[in-house]
Formats: sequence, structure tokens, C-alpha cells
Amino acid sequence: MSGGLIARIARIARSAGGLISRPVRALLRLGAKLTGTARGERAMAAGLAVATAGTSALALWLGLQVYEQRATEQRHQDILAAARQSALNFTSLDYRHYGRDSENVLKGATGDFKKQFTAQTAQLTKLVAKNKSVSKGQVLEAGITRADEHSARVLVVADSKVTNTAAPDGQARTYRLQLDLELKNDKWLTSGVEFVG
Repeated sequence: MSGGLIARIARIARSAGGLISRPVRALLRLGAKLTGTARGERAMAAGLAVATAGTSALALWLGLQVYEQRATEQRHQDILAAARQSALNFTSLDYRHYGRDSENVLKGATGDFKKQFTAQTAQLTKLVAKNKSVSKGQVLEAGITRADEHSARVLVVADSKVTNTAAPDGQARTYRLQLDLELKNDKWLTSGVEFVG
């Protein structure tokens, strides 16, 4: 029953006096209960709609947080893999195939580092050949000091065993390298290398 209909019945009951007031009052009470129930159902439906919208929004937000966390973790893994490979290429060389070794370094390089290494390759080739240098690198540790979607800085600790004409039995060396990386064409490339510590 609508609120307007109940009001009309109430006016009729008042104008008719006490003859029909008892049945009308019972009808009015029933109408009020029905109207109250309808209001309660509408309120419950509205509450459920609000709760559903809130839960959906929370689930969407949590889903986005998980996606972003996984994307960040994957980016960090990619950065560390590129830095480890770059450090390994940089600390591993053999005078018998230095052209291939230097090409491996350049494949993972970009920017100033690539320019500097390219400019020094001819001189290094002669020096490595003259000294019959062989260096076998091994990355011990690597950690990201900063990273965003397009650039990163990684500290790498690497060992190598170096043999040459001055040290034919080999000499152990430890390197602490700071590598700057940039994302170019979906690949992390080394743009800077510094010896630290």
C-alpha cells in the first residue's frame, strides 16, 4: 500500500465516526507494517548495493596492488639479470677471442659506456694480446640501490682469476662495480660502469 492510500483511508475513517474505525485501524496497522517492510527491504537492498560496490572497489584496488607488486618484482629480476650478465662480460676476457668478448660487452651497453668502450677496444685488443691476458669472471653478489621504470643503479661484487705473462699461475681479483642501466627497446642495457670501494 502506498502512503497516499493509507492517508485517504484514515480520512474516511475519521469522517465516518466510530462505526468503521476498528476495521480501518486494523487495516491501517497492516498497511503501516507492509509499508515499513517495503521501506526495510528497500533500505536493505540499498545497503547491499553499497556493500557490493565497496567490496568490488576494494577487490579492484587490491588486484591493482598485486599487479603492480608483481610488475616491480619482475622488473627488479630483469635489472639484476642484466647487471649480472654485464658484469660477467666485463670481467671475462680471453686474448684468443677478445673480439667476441668485447662484442658481448657492447651488446649489453648503451650511452656513454658504449661510446667509451668502443673507443678503447682497439687499444685494449692490443694490450690483451700482448700480455696474453685471460680473465674468468664470476658474479658473487648484486643488489639494486635504486630503480624505476626506465633506469636503475646496481652494485655488483665479482671475482675473477686473471692469468697473463706477468702472472702465469693466475691472480685472484675482486671487483666492486657500480652499474647504471637504462631500459632501451624493452632491454636493460648498461650505460655506466664505475669501480667502487
